[in-house]
Amino acid sequence: MAAQTFIAIAELHPNIYHPKVAGVIIWKSDVKSFPDRKNIGSDRFTFGFTIRDSPDFFINVAAWGNDGYINGLSSSFCIGDCVTIENPLISNKDPEKGERFCPTTPSRYRLLLTEAHSQVCLCADMDTADRLLPLIHIPVKDVRDFYSLGDIVANGQKMDGTMINILAAVKSIGEPKHFTTSEGRKGQRQEVKLFDDSAPSFSLICWDREVIQLMQSLNPGETVLFIADAKISFDSFRKGMAATVNYKTVITVNPDTREASLLFRYAKEAIESGALDEDEKPEDIPVDSITDVYTVDQLKQKGCDTSEPFFGITYSFMSKLNLDLSVSKVIKMWCSRCKFQVSEDAQVCTNNLCPARDEPFSTTTGFNLMVDFTDHTGTLQACTLRSPVAENMLGCTPEEFFSLTEDERTALKWKFLLERCKIYVKIIPSTKMRTGIKGIVLACLLADPGEVKQHMSALLQQLG
Repeated sequence: MAAQTFIAIAELHPNIYHPKVAGVIIWKSDVKSFPDRKNIGSDRFTFGFTIRDSPDFFINVAAWGNDGYINGLSSSFCIGDCVTIENPLISNKDPEKGERFCPTTPSRYRLLLTEAHSQVCLCADMDTADRLLPLIHIPVKDVRDFYSLGDIVANGQKMDGTMINILAAVKSIGEPKHFTTSEGRKGQRQEVKLFDDSAPSFSLICWDREVIQLMQSLNPGETVLFIADAKISFDSFRKGMAATVNYKTVITVNPDTREASLLFRYAKEAIESGALDEDEKPEDIPVDSITDVYTVDQLKQKGCDTSEPFFGITYSFMSKLNLDLSVSKVIKMWCSRCKFQVSEDAQVCTNNLCPARDEPFSTTTGFNLMVDFTDHTGTLQACTLRSPVAENMLGCTPEEFFSLTEDERTALKWKFLLERCKIYVKIIPSTKMRTGIKGIVLACLLADPGEVKQHMSALLQQLG
């Protein structure tokens, strides 16, 4: 089929005979079923999708039919595919229902598909596909019309129930969780963590299989999303704001915009430096409330068996503590405003999205160590030990550490190295962005011999 035989979405009209349309799919819903009022005891099936054939025009498509036709058609393409549609019914938008359950489009019409009259297939014309594919990177809303995550958090419950646009980077992608409702319907839920230069973490909740499938294909730390018409609500469980993908939400992956390009660059550098990993905040939970005791092997095993961070205590030897390296490897500097890691001689923040780039530059300094701890069951490597936890453990500030001689640093190192310690730790399980579990030291004390003996006795009892 030649590309020139297709009718542009902008030129569609109900009077056109046997129209042929081509477009790239930018939105797609899950299949739904409803009782058929004409045939009691049977169901009608439906799903919708949105196609785009130019930067300015896109249109909604609805398909209705029996189980086999609708599920077969839905499984034949996904978001990002280029399709051709032959002989759809061109219908005016319903003035009452409008576009309540699908994205808002600039077209006055919508397309309806039936098994008897319409045909949908993947676009086989490479020239047409090459022209359409770049359109998936153009947001469906004004590229400057979006909220930062920091603005959403700052406004709090004032934004509860609103529909807004968001530009953010993907930090992590949770595993889909499946459930069954009280009516027997099966469902799924996925949480995606977003971030930008104003907030280290923000939850995006996905419910539809089509969206979850899209999210599963993304690379955290290397993906920026423009999320049009996300619903903002207060999450009482997390006691904070969250965004939800709904029927009207259109997600543009790695948008072709200046703002997205700047955020992409920031995201790559921020992930590599660890400057905004909110999972590393020691104030997640009061240390005094952590009571579960683990061996190193138990920490590793639980970290592989769960998808959620957890906290524990381990009585282990500090087997790696490189305090006698060069000071630049022990102590790091961050921009005071955006917390982006900078070099010692930096005169300005190197984060292009830093909100204080035009203001006087200031930095904060802190310990940034990787430590290992070992017990009779194994070693947990490369655990993060940062300020202020490191300051409390070592008994000195970064400024005081700077003034220590090499011998004094070595002596400080051996105060803890190969000594039995009581280590409070947060374990972050493996994710798509990071293979292997990660440990974050929340507190570290030289262990009391009597407490260690009591712990070992309890452990021997467990082993029988």
